[in-house]
Amino acid sequence: MSDSCCDATSKSADCCSTDGDVMLLACSGGSNVGQLANQTCVELTQGGFGKMYCLAGIGGELSGFVASAKDAPRMVVLDGCEVGCAKAIFEKAGAPLRGYLVLTDLGIAKNKDFNLDRAALEMVKDAVRQMFRGR
Repeated sequence: MSDSCCDATSKSADCCSTDGDVMLLACSGGSNVGQLANQTCVELTQGGFGKMYCLAGIGGELSGFVASAKDAPRMVVLDGCEVGCAKAIFEKAGAPLRGYLVLTDLGIAKNKDFNLDRAALEMVKDAVRQMFRGR
């Protein structure tokens, strides 16, 4: 994705700038893709793209967490695989799912290898950035 203005190596004005106001949520499941989703949110938060929030708080139906999810103007919810645990949490909470990505849909195979692949992580981060291209 090096030809994109939204890739990690871009030196031009960031056409995918979010001013850090994107709510980032990850399934953080017990597989490589769950952990890739989590690490993506950690690194995007560290890089100023958005802020990672607690998906478990929404799943636990804690009122403040649910209200924040319902009110967030921009968000990305990452599910590692097609099981869609994060999506199910949002549906149960009655929160709109704005900005949704499934990592296995990017061609990343689900497994139990927790030595995360840096190339896969960068691919997921780029895919998230692309969601905000031109916004």
